Formats: sequence, structure tokens, C-alpha cells
Amino acid sequence: REAGGITQHIGATEVPIKVVHDICGDLMKGKSFVAPGLLFIDTPGHQSFIAMRNRGGSLADIAVLVIDINEGPKPQTIESIRILKQYKTPFVTVLNKIDLTPGWRKILNVSLKVALDEQSQTVRDLIDQRIYNIAGRLYEQGFSADRYDRISDFTKNVALIPASAKGNVGMADLLMMLVGLAQRFLEDQLTKEDGPGEGTILEVKEERGLGKTIDVILFKGMLRVGDMVALGTRNLPKVTKIKAILKPRPLDEIRDPRERFDLMSEVTAAAGIKVVCQDSEGVLAGAPIRVLGDDPSRVIDEVAEESSISIETSEDGIVLKADAIGSLEALAFEAKAAGILIKRAEVGDVTRRDVVDAATINDPLRRVLLGFNVSVIPEAKEELEARKLDFISSNIIYRLLDDYKAWLAKKKCELESCSRSEMCYPGKVLLLPDCVFRASKPAIVGVRVLAGRIKAGQSLIREDGQDIGRIKSIRSGEETIGETIQGKEVALAIEGPTVGRQINVGDVLYVDIPEGDARCLQTIKLNQDERDVLERIYVIKGKEKKFWGK
Repeated sequence: REAGGITQHIGATEVPIKVVHDICGDLMKGKSFVAPGLLFIDTPGHQSFIAMRNRGGSLADIAVLVIDINEGPKPQTIESIRILKQYKTPFVTVLNKIDLTPGWRKILNVSLKVALDEQSQTVRDLIDQRIYNIAGRLYEQGFSADRYDRISDFTKNVALIPASAKGNVGMADLLMMLVGLAQRFLEDQLTKEDGPGEGTILEVKEERGLGKTIDVILFKGMLRVGDMVALGTRNLPKVTKIKAILKPRPLDEIRDPRERFDLMSEVTAAAGIKVVCQDSEGVLAGAPIRVLGDDPSRVIDEVAEESSISIETSEDGIVLKADAIGSLEALAFEAKAAGILIKRAEVGDVTRRDVVDAATINDPLRRVLLGFNVSVIPEAKEELEARKLDFISSNIIYRLLDDYKAWLAKKKCELESCSRSEMCYPGKVLLLPDCVFRASKPAIVGVRVLAGRIKAGQSLIREDGQDIGRIKSIRSGEETIGETIQGKEVALAIEGPTVGRQINVGDVLYVDIPEGDARCLQTIKLNQDERDVLERIYVIKGKEKKFWGK
């Protein structure tokens, strides 16, 4: 139920064991299971979600890797496999969209065997070939894999389950596999824990009639109404009391329930719950929640460490805002991979401070604000309009990055299209001997253009940065001209200086380039002489203002 049909955040859905029995039917073969059910934690699959998948992976006893059987593993699939391997998380693989196999006879709500029995030999052979190809790709990553009903030793082989989520084909096979593997290999972990609760915050939001609520995955211990807990924030952990615990009905997802919540006095892991605290101001999505228990200081220190966001920053980077720690880390990871510097990256809605920070970035190609799944508060919106700052936002991370790349290309094009007639280009002149025609009001002197170009109306500066005055007019022989270029000798009428005081024969003067034009010139192709003059002007201006033109 998320934007773009792609999982953006970690969500939770509980499936009781009775429902598993009802769905699996004859596949269960009379077996009984100790596990009370399955708690599915839905983690993002796009390759930029490394940080969020790590959060999800750390909570999982068994992972379900989903691959399109028709397209095979994508780069993000291989990345997911490597993460599962790194965390030594056992997993099964669903080969989804089996119903899109050419020649497939439509059938709904059945097990894999029943569905395959209805297909032609040609279709079954094609499916087997695709299973074989995907097994080969998994073998390249160090895993032996086969169709689940052909495996005798699940400790050495990854189970592949062809399925159609849309047609509910093979879903019973998947549930049976998960419960069976959990019972067989995780039996020691299926004990009920009564210790202090530990969880991960999924989302913080306003709920009608409840106020601010926190969606939580409780993965260890017990949480009770009245417990004192430590919550991760942008700064120090917040210590507060649990006022209410709400649990979604079975088969409902905590982020988007179709049924009303059940009010609970206590819950035991693993569970997806919604909690109401006395004070949840500043709490971060993706941060930990821990019951203080007998050692509050240790718990608070651990929460602080887990809530910290370590992102390399640069004074001239872009500003990022996101709604959760994982989203922010994913954005920062992608930006770094693309060579994009980051000035500041924070969780939360866009504020006036964010706009001001972004608007004052020196590089015009980084003077932009990026936001993932965040709102803009009213005063920030006014500041955006006043400063004419571009704000790029999306609720799909890969689209946000694509939009930024498109903006970047357009911005570069705009800067490069700044015509010479509209911009103050580098210029350098030498005051010639025996060519002082008037000493002042205005001073009229003969000059040679050593590099670049000069135009009437431009201001001139000396080597020491001193403002000399404005070029009133340019004459070449008997003709008044608007501009002249390198190598030409012309007479300049300059308002402001007096020859013998502010300027002298033999002086070298430079065009006083506005700072904004200097930034634009950095992105435009100049000849070497123009580039040398521009660099000299940067040196002159930099003596008064360290980061001038940057």
C-alpha cells in the first residue's frame, strides 16, 4: 500500500498459527507447531536501502527473499543476499509472478503442486529452466538452491518457492515452509521472554483521538503500560512512560490497519504495536525503544549510540531531510556514491533553518534542498518562495534521486547558457604611457586589453582590490564602442579616479566581476588567458572575503 508499489519503510503484519493451518490445509499433514504465529517485517528491496535493510535484517529470524521468476535476480537482489550472508540470516526465496509464464493456465488460491498439475509440460519445463537459472545465480553467491519440495537437507540448501502473490498460488507452501523451518531450526528461540522489552521505532505520527503515537516492532522481552522507556531522538535519549499499548488485529499491518486496534495492558515479543507515551516529542523513526529495567544508565547509553547518525559532511554540500533514520542513511549513501557532498542531513520536516542553510551554499549546483517523505512547515514555505530556492521532494527514494539528477542537468545547462552579453567576463587592462588625455572627471586614458574583454558600464579594481571607478565609455579611434577584446588598444573614460592619485601609468586594472557571475564563470568554458584573469580576481577578492565566489 505504499507509493510506487515499492517497500519504503519497515512494516509489520502478524499471522496467527491458526490462520497458517487454515491456509495450508492438507500441506500440514497433521503436524502441530509450537510457534504462535509469524510476524512478517516488510523491509525495502531497492538497492539504496542498505541501512534500512540492516535494521530489518537485525530483527529477522528467517528472511524471505522475493525474486521475479521471469526477470531473475537484480543488483538489489544480490546486495540483499550479501547482507543476509553477512548477518548469517537463514532465508527462503519466493520466485514470484509464476502466473506470467507464457502459456500459464490461470488458477487461483491453490498450492504450487496443484497449480503445476494444471499446466502443460511446456510450461512446467520453462518454469524448471528459470528455477535452474536462478539457482545458478545463487550458487555464484555461495548458496546451493533448489525447488523446496526437492530438498532433503534444508541446512545446506536454499528453498526456492515458485509462487504468484497476485493469484495466491504457492502462498500456502511458503507459510508451511516458514513455520516448519522456524520450529526445526529456531526452537530454542521460540521461548516466551519476560525480560525488559526492546524494540525498533517504525514511525511517529498523530492519530485522531490518541494524539502522537509510535509504531514499534517489539523484538525482545515484554512491554507493559506504565513502563519507563528510553526512546532515540536527534540528541539525548528521551525517558518517558508508556501510557497505552495498541495492537492491530491479526493479518492487519500496523502502519495501515483496516480494523480497529485492541487495547493491551502488556505485550510480549515478537509483535508489531502502537504505543502512546507521556512525551514523544523529537523521537526519531528508526531509533530504538528500550524498557529501562534494572540498569537505566546502561540502557540510555545504548539507545544514544544506536540513535546516532554518522554522515560525512562538507560546508559546500547539499541539505537533505528525511522522515526516518534509515531513509536518511540511504539518501546519504547514494549521495556519497555519486560524489555529491552533504552539508547537513537530518530527520524531520523542512524548517526555515534548512532553507536558509541550503540557500547560502556557494556552489549553485548544490544550492537545492532535498526531502524524502517530509512536509514543509509554513514559515519554511515562505522562506523558499522568498529565496527562490528549489525544493525537490518525493515519497520514493529512487525517484527523488532521479529528480535531483534531472535538476542538476538542467541547472548546468542554465549556467552554461549564460551568454557573454549578459555576464561580466574576466578582463585585464594596462594603462599605456603617454596616453593620459584627461586626469579626472572623468579620467581619460589609453589602455591595452591584456586578457579577456571589457564593456562600458563595468567597474574596475586595482591589484590590491581597491575600487577605481566605472567605465563610462570606450573609444576606438573616432568611434565609441560598447566593448572591446584582448589585444585591442582603446581610450577609456573612467568615472571616479584621478590620474596620479588612484591610478598611474603602467598600472594593471581588472574588471570587478560580481560574485554571482564569478560562480557561473566557474562552470563555463573560458580560454586560458580568461581563466588566469579569473583566478587572479579570486585571489584579490579572497583577501577580503575568504570564500568569495565559491
